[in-house]
Amino acid sequence: MHRSLALLFVLVTATACTRTLVQPYPAPVAAAPEAVTRPVVLAGAPTKVGRNAVSEEAAVSYLMARGMEIPVAGRTVKNLEDTFDDGRDGGRTHRALDILAPRGTPVLAADSGRILRISENRLGGNTVYTTDPEERIVYYYAHLDAYQPGLVQGMTIARGDTLGFVGTTGNAPKDTPHLHFQVMRMPADGKYWDGEPINPYPLFLLEYAAHDTVVKGAR
Repeated sequence: MHRSLALLFVLVTATACTRTLVQPYPAPVAAAPEAVTRPVVLAGAPTKVGRNAVSEEAAVSYLMARGMEIPVAGRTVKNLEDTFDDGRDGGRTHRALDILAPRGTPVLAADSGRILRISENRLGGNTVYTTDPEERIVYYYAHLDAYQPGLVQGMTIARGDTLGFVGTTGNAPKDTPHLHFQVMRMPADGKYWDGEPINPYPLFLLEYAAHDTVVKGAR
């Protein structure tokens, strides 16, 4: 107790002495706050996936506003069939469109954006995942016979760019070349391969019906 009081007395005395010594000098000037350095993000550079996740209603509205290219060269809405709710082996639901075309037909980017992943898996075979510029939507292309030369993960793409070619890799029937095309909402957790699917078939019908109306009305 006495030692603590003595130590406290010494500290106070020392502080008082210190204050007395610095009194003749000008008060120190407060340092200017450090400037906040913001990272520079180049156009097309990878960002945190999932940061722009939106609701299903907002995603559909966004898709309608942007429009989608039918992702197989030479195909029109007349060539499309709604296979979204079709059953698959193992009790699965398809949740995608199968777009039939001759082997080697170019597979086109449905939207502009960038490539998230190029990979091979047991079901999809040669596959490509892409996203739009705002990273709200994920596009999945599967069963490709081959990739477009020079295609790399992270590269920026434009709507209509060739990503690969129609094939039968993965679990596709070897006598039925087609593109497995899936559209998904980007999930908030960034696991783009597991987003909630959106049926693109009615969106294609609406988009191209509106396009035909505009074209016919302009004649």
